[in-house]
Amino acid sequence: MEVLRPFDKLPAINSAALLLVGADGSAQQRLAEAVLREPKAFRISIHLAASLPLPAERDHLRPRIDLIVFIIDIKSKYSLKNVEASLAHVDASFFLGKVCFLVTGVGRVNSCSIEMSAIWKLRDTYCSPVLLCELESEKIQATTAQRLLRMLQICAGHVPGVSALTFSSLMRSSADD
Repeated sequence: MEVLRPFDKLPAINSAALLLVGADGSAQQRLAEAVLREPKAFRISIHLAASLPLPAERDHLRPRIDLIVFIIDIKSKYSLKNVEASLAHVDASFFLGKVCFLVTGVGRVNSCSIEMSAIWKLRDTYCSPVLLCELESEKIQATTAQRLLRMLQICAGHVPGVSALTFSSLMRSSADD
């Protein structure tokens, strides 16, 4: 079982790597395109995976992953099971501010297959923030991309004086209020 570790590779100068993990490839693609459309002051590489672990044979080509975003579709129990299974392949030190859960489809409450309590349980168990969004809307897609880009910038160490752990703690404090 290959475990993804946050600090097993050296960071690249003025760049960051984002890993989007989720069963819905179209949601990943739309989100990746939205992130790439946003203006940024650093080079970004986005990697898409349906699940973890990542293939070991390409590990030497893979950059250091700065932020992992687990995408959960609220109307698909399979997407939640997929994320839960993938979490076993992530080193515990990633949960010090370098992981978040992105829940899509929250605008369609009447077609939910997943209870929100399951999402909150993931948040509490892994001490990671949850972002709720509706990727069908261009405006919300852009807002979500901006949030992820800012999180990535912090996780990659491009914001002086703010660490991923500090930022994650701030996000948890605001969510608890």
